[in-house]
Amino acid sequence: MVARKAAEVVLTDEQRAQLERIVRASTSEQRLVKRARVALLAEKGLTNGEIAAVVGLSAHKVGKWRRRVAAEGIAGLGDRPRPGGPRRYGHDQRLRVFQTACSPPPPGETQWTVRSLAAAVGIGKSQTHTILSEADLKPNQVRSWLTSIDPAFDTKQADVCGLYLNPPEGAIVVSIDEKTSVQAKEPIRAEIPIAPGKPARREFEYKRHGTVALLAALLVHTGEVKGNVYERNSRVEFLDFLELLETEIPTDKQVHAILDNLQVHKTPEVRAWLAAHPRWHFHFTPTHASWLNQIELFFSILSRRLLRRGTFTSKHDLKAQLLSFIERYNPTAKPFAWTYQGKPLTK
Repeated sequence: MVARKAAEVVLTDEQRAQLERIVRASTSEQRLVKRARVALLAEKGLTNGEIAAVVGLSAHKVGKWRRRVAAEGIAGLGDRPRPGGPRRYGHDQRLRVFQTACSPPPPGETQWTVRSLAAAVGIGKSQTHTILSEADLKPNQVRSWLTSIDPAFDTKQADVCGLYLNPPEGAIVVSIDEKTSVQAKEPIRAEIPIAPGKPARREFEYKRHGTVALLAALLVHTGEVKGNVYERNSRVEFLDFLELLETEIPTDKQVHAILDNLQVHKTPEVRAWLAAHPRWHFHFTPTHASWLNQIELFFSILSRRLLRRGTFTSKHDLKAQLLSFIERYNPTAKPFAWTYQGKPLTK
């Protein structure tokens, strides 16, 4: 038996560029990406078997898409209309589903479910689900955001961003914050290492050994971090940390500290400390806008690289690992390439 010759694929420059865009785009459907790769590889003369090994499809499927592209061009990569009867529910019924889904739920409830929505519109649950899916309506989901309503938002953010961009001559800008309630957690079983085709696996249950608070300061224009670990976070620990910074920052420098609006930062004891140390100047971020504080970027790095999968046998062990991480981080630390569009998130 003579094997059927694979269809020859010839693409124009425009078609080839369009297929390459589909392959590169992160928003492309994966099934369409695979079909586009089939067309591109087929044009290079690869066999169906060779293409199948590369794109992860069977040789039969590769042949199917190859023939379609050869016969129809890029349009052949689309799905054919599927067989089946006409829609059971027309425009008016579908519109009623949309309107109901976008209206308040029944009294005493906070959201629509597919079942409650189906009962309200008099359509079956599965059909209601299909209608919602086709319109990409998700009445069971909600997204939250937090917008600062501080009346002095513009003034405060300009002050903070001004320190980042144009610090006073001869001054040091430090970004200070606390990472509280850091848990010393120890998995009850050892993690199973990563293997080909399998991520590392870890038992969900763990032992709790207590919590600590990390107080940290980022020297904004060098990237260096200074920190200390405490049993809790109160004005006592905050003042102790300020004293630590006072001893480590050169005495001939003015210090401009950026902080959030935590009450610990504004106690009478802290104000008295500032009066006794006139080279220190506090700059507070707008309320609900602590994301303007660059130390949050370091906390994010710390969480990803240590805390998220860390194993800590005690609070003492957690403290040692936190301080060790800072020591390892500082020799290669660089200032953050930080940007801000100049306005808070709006609806």
